[in-house]
Amino acid sequence: MDTKEVIYNLRMQKGMSQEELAEKIMVTRQAVSRWENGETVPNTDTLKLLSKEFNVTINTLLGAPKQLICQCCGMPLEDKVVGHDGDGFLNEDYCMWCYADGNFTYSNMDDLISVCIPHLVSQGFSEEQALAHMKATLPTLEYWKKHNELGDNGKYEMFKLQLIDEINGLHIPGLPKVEKLNALVGSYVNLSYPLPSGISAKFLDDQTTYMGCQLESESERGKYFGVLANVDIIVVSTYEEEGKNPELLVYKKR
Repeated sequence: MDTKEVIYNLRMQKGMSQEELAEKIMVTRQAVSRWENGETVPNTDTLKLLSKEFNVTINTLLGAPKQLICQCCGMPLEDKVVGHDGDGFLNEDYCMWCYADGNFTYSNMDDLISVCIPHLVSQGFSEEQALAHMKATLPTLEYWKKHNELGDNGKYEMFKLQLIDEINGLHIPGLPKVEKLNALVGSYVNLSYPLPSGISAKFLDDQTTYMGCQLESESERGKYFGVLANVDIIVVSTYEEEGKNPELLVYKKR
């Protein structure tokens, strides 16, 4: 689709008038009308505002002229998995697993490879093929080529260690010692927990990247612990295979 069609469709999906969109991104209604008629195209600054408002990449607004891939892990980038800068704008270079709120979640290539291999195996790769693919691909990507420049000197790794200490300090019966946390996107781990009132509720934000892990219970076979945390909360739950029968154990504000 052309940019005019993309903007029109996104506006309609949100149920917004041209006036309402214009007010949100600080332009005139006439400007929106000209975009949707194909008379003009938004400038770079306005495209950024539209990207944030609609939560789509500038690439999408321009009609998706190129295939985006994460410059940290190499996965294809769709709008729903693109990472965000600290100011809330989408960053078209990275996925939500590798980049969250302006922070890179992996500083060690081997750690990232160990996380990616099971996903590649589920797509039909053998473990050997997956390992070879990741070792060949990652060094060609922008983040790893400029790791010394783009990295944060270990600050985020220190944050993860702090989270691990706090989680282990809860001393939850049956929960093995947490050794490592990986990036997990809320929409993929947002279980619905039954409440005493009889209704079920979710407690995570689908668009937020958390640090977490899954560990098998030390005391009950077939039961798993799900651990999730970020700067605001720590969540610990139990469930069976494929997330069945979830139970929320801890929801703790930090």
